[in-house]
Amino acid sequence: MASNTADDVILLQEFRNTATKEKAFTAIIKKYQEKLYWHIRRLVIQHEDANDVMQNVFIKVWKGLENFREDSQLYTWLYRIATNESLTYLEQQKKKNALSIDNESPTVSKLKAEKDFDGKKAEWKLQMAIQELPEKQRIVFNLRYFDEMPYEEMSRVLETSEGALKASYHHAVKKIEEFILNN
Repeated sequence: MASNTADDVILLQEFRNTATKEKAFTAIIKKYQEKLYWHIRRLVIQHEDANDVMQNVFIKVWKGLENFREDSQLYTWLYRIATNESLTYLEQQKKKNALSIDNESPTVSKLKAEKDFDGKKAEWKLQMAIQELPEKQRIVFNLRYFDEMPYEEMSRVLETSEGALKASYHHAVKKIEEFILNN
């Protein structure tokens, strides 16, 4: 997971130079776009939604990178923005769907609407189980399981103690196991 921080330092220096700013930003996007996309996609489910959130993330990055203090690694900062933008998007979706009679979560509905969805297949069962988790546990599970992010790094991204994150992950795994066994 850890990126080459020396490269990031150079990219940040280039970003702060008006002559190389756009080239450096493009390099940052190329370097982190795929990881951030999949992180966002696992939270918002659909490709189109993930692309919308990604656009918002890169707009925020463009606007905020000038003031990035380098207290953390660049990818930690990027993941924090991506996570917050995903949560904001999900919150907006919840408000839009608050009037819905169906008590199924919007993300579960979107997952079931995917063209290849088959609730009997293991990978779909896993995704359904993940979508049933409380938001915090879902994010922690995704970062740990799919992104293989160390707890120490996750604690910086989510601004939560490592102990709380380990507990969240443990509870998430138990809930997922239970869901898969009973569905």
